[in-house]
Amino acid sequence: MSREPSTQVGYADDWWLLLFAPAILWLPFGPFIMGTLGIWCARRPGRWPRRWSVLLPLEPVGVPLIALLLREPDLSDPVWRDDFLGTFYVLVLGDTVLPWVLGYGITRVTRALRARRSQE
Repeated sequence: MSREPSTQVGYADDWWLLLFAPAILWLPFGPFIMGTLGIWCARRPGRWPRRWSVLLPLEPVGVPLIALLLREPDLSDPVWRDDFLGTFYVLVLGDTVLPWVLGYGITRVTRALRARRSQE
């Protein structure tokens, strides 16, 4: 009675795990990073803060979405559609866009209120 291992290691697809490690770390730390980038963009408008706000989350957010798209997308299948939309909502909107908008918006409102108070 031979027992085969449950996971096979050493095949050509193992490198994908290296791409998913930043995606796993993005879930707990991504909102803090994006909030900080939003604050940076609000305090110092320019090319570099906005460029980093796009380039930094590109790999940890893009890899899971690309992996889902490589599974032969079928929009008529409700399971695939729910998986894709759930991943999109959590990674793109919840962990990336919303914290950036909150950091940017709160910083801009705070600076506007301070400027208004100092003029009075």
